[in-house]
Amino acid sequence: MTAISNGKILALSGGVGGAKLARGLAEVLAPAQLNIVVNTADDFDYWGLRICPDLDSVMYALADRNDTVRGWGLQNESWRTLDAMGNLGAENWFQLGDLDLATHLFRSQRLREGQTLTQITEGLCKSMNVPARLLPMTEQAVATQVHCSEGQLGFQEYFVRERCAPVVKSLEFAGVESAKPTAAILATLADPDLRGIILCPSNPFLSIDPIFAVPGMLPAIIESQVPVIAVSPIVAGLAVKGPAAKLMQELNMPVSADQVARYYQQRYPGLLQGFIIDTSDAQLASEFDTLGLAVKVRPTLMTDIASKAELAEQCLGFLNELAN
Repeated sequence: MTAISNGKILALSGGVGGAKLARGLAEVLAPAQLNIVVNTADDFDYWGLRICPDLDSVMYALADRNDTVRGWGLQNESWRTLDAMGNLGAENWFQLGDLDLATHLFRSQRLREGQTLTQITEGLCKSMNVPARLLPMTEQAVATQVHCSEGQLGFQEYFVRERCAPVVKSLEFAGVESAKPTAAILATLADPDLRGIILCPSNPFLSIDPIFAVPGMLPAIIESQVPVIAVSPIVAGLAVKGPAAKLMQELNMPVSADQVARYYQQRYPGLLQGFIIDTSDAQLASEFDTLGLAVKVRPTLMTDIASKAELAEQCLGFLNELAN
């Protein structure tokens, strides 16, 4: 991996699923090499605080402070404030733990003081010794709206309160037309040391699409002229985490790894050069010839730090091949 050894990598990620690969990349790259653009269209206000679920999921995972049993939030969490708010009659369907609240209090205070989300995220990551640079996709407010059988819901209302039960008809990223990539993202994409870009195995519709919907983001990525690969979030016809498979069904798509690649190819022509699918989907490899994509068949279920690091190494090796 000589081309990567001294270069930089940019990963695009949503929350829990993408955070696993981000953690693996942090295991095999130096902190100065790893930049991660994180979806912020899930962000919302709750109890008067600004909540950034995907940023926090990635940050906690990279700091080795995430609760791997529950799958979200912090280790050793307690819930006294949540219970107290419920007793006061406040909404408590979104579970904010006592330790987690410190993050949201800190962020919200700094936002009121005029700091940018990028600056605040940098400060939070520094305090938690996060071995990478986390970059919010934009400083402007973008909000995923789910048009579904229950009407129009904010993303967290759909995802957490309603547990993804409503049938989705379409998605909207409200406010995205006024958004733009941050200066930090554009500088990273223009950096001559950038060696490749990885789309983590996050939900294509809810985590990756909002990033690409930011005006100027996709052209800047393509103009970087580095190889771009994606890791499938669908394994053996199932979503590893979250509602990706359910969404594909409701949007009339076959639920398969090659369909994710086809979706990306049709929606973002010229973006991808390579795609990684799980060994359980090896029979789909021939489909990628018609998609014009190089494909690698590798174990993608990241169950421990060793498997996360191994998949990260495979991603870097793939980028290296595509660059040469």
